[in-house]
Amino acid sequence: MIKFTDLYKLAPDKKKIFKKINFLIRNNRFIGGEEVIKFEREFSKFTGSKYCISVANGTDALYMALKALKLKKNCEAIVPVNTWISTAEAVVNAGMKVVFCDINLDDYSIDLKDLKKKITKKTKVILPVHLYGNPTNIIKIKNIIKNKNIKIIEDCAQAHGSKIGKKHVGTFGDIGTFSFFPGKNLGCFGDGGGIITNNKKYYEYLMRLRNHGALGKYDHKFSGINSRLDTMQASILRIKLKHYKKVLKKRNYLANIYFNNLRNIEEIFIYKLNKNFLSSFHQFVIRTNHRNALQKYLSDKKIQTMIHYPYMLNELNFFNYKKKMINSNKLGNKILSLPISEEHTKKEILYVCKQIENFFNLKNK
Repeated sequence: MIKFTDLYKLAPDKKKIFKKINFLIRNNRFIGGEEVIKFEREFSKFTGSKYCISVANGTDALYMALKALKLKKNCEAIVPVNTWISTAEAVVNAGMKVVFCDINLDDYSIDLKDLKKKITKKTKVILPVHLYGNPTNIIKIKNIIKNKNIKIIEDCAQAHGSKIGKKHVGTFGDIGTFSFFPGKNLGCFGDGGGIITNNKKYYEYLMRLRNHGALGKYDHKFSGINSRLDTMQASILRIKLKHYKKVLKKRNYLANIYFNNLRNIEEIFIYKLNKNFLSSFHQFVIRTNHRNALQKYLSDKKIQTMIHYPYMLNELNFFNYKKKMINSNKLGNKILSLPISEEHTKKEILYVCKQIENFFNLKNK
C-alpha cells in the first residue's frame, strides 16, 4: 500500500522528540517559556521576517491577523474560492463580508482578472492563498492594489519554505499566516499556528491578543482571546525545522518525477509553475475529466489519493453567495491529489505514474 501520508514516518529524529517531551513533562513545562520564544525566533529567521507570533492553530492565525488590521465591520475581504474553509471563516468571524474571487486554471491561485472586477470602495483586505504550497503571484496582486488603501494577509498554511525569488511567501503582504497542523509539511504532534510580520504595531497587538490582552499575568490591556502554541508543540517544531530544508528538497525531487512522467498524458493537466517560484509541494494535484474512475483504479492498485477540494467555498449555502464562478465550476469534480511526502521513495512515485499511464492506456483501447 502506498499511503497518501504517514504522519508517524514524517517525524524526524523521533528519539530526540520523545526525549524532549519527557523532559518537559517531568519539569512541568507546558505553556510558554523558552521553547516557544526560541521557536518564534527560529521561524522568523527561517522566513526572513522581523517578527513571529505563535498561536494555537492556523485558523486563529487568520482571524487574529484580520483583527490586527483594525478594520471597520462589514468591510469587504476578497478570498479565493478554492481553499480550505478557514480563510473565509476567519473573515466572517472578524465581522467582515466575504467576497469570493475565482481562480485561474493554470495554477489554481486567485484569478487576477476577476480580482480586478471584485475590488470596490468597500474592499479593505485581500487574502491570497499559496495553495498546495505553490506561490500565488503576490507581486502582481500588489501592483493591482497600488495606491489603494487595501491590506494583504497571505495565507501560507500550506507553504512553509515556498519562495518567490529568494523571498519567503508571507513577507510580501502586511501579515503572513501559517498552520502547523500535523498533516502540514512542518507540523506539530497536535495543533499549532503562526503569524509573521515586519510591522511592530501588529506584532505588539498580536502578542497581547493571543493571551487575553496581556503580556504578563493580570496585565490585561484589552479583551483578547486564548490562542497560544503550547511548549511541547514548540519544542517538536524546533526539532522538525532543523530538518526542513531536506524535506523541501525531497518533495521537489519527487514532484519533478511526476512532472516528467505525466506531462505527456494528454488527458491529464498538471498545473504550471513560474520558474522563479519555489513550491513546498504540500500537495501534487492533477486535473482530469476521469477523476473518479482514476481514483478508484489507483485505489484498486493500493495507491491512496485525496481530493483538495471537492467543492468550492461559494457552494456552501451558509455563505449565501449567489454569484457564479466561471473557472472554479470546472474544478471540483476533476482534481486529484497524488501521494507526495519526504518519506515516499522514487520507486513508489514511479509506480504511481505507471499506474496512471496504464489507466489511460486501458481506457483508450
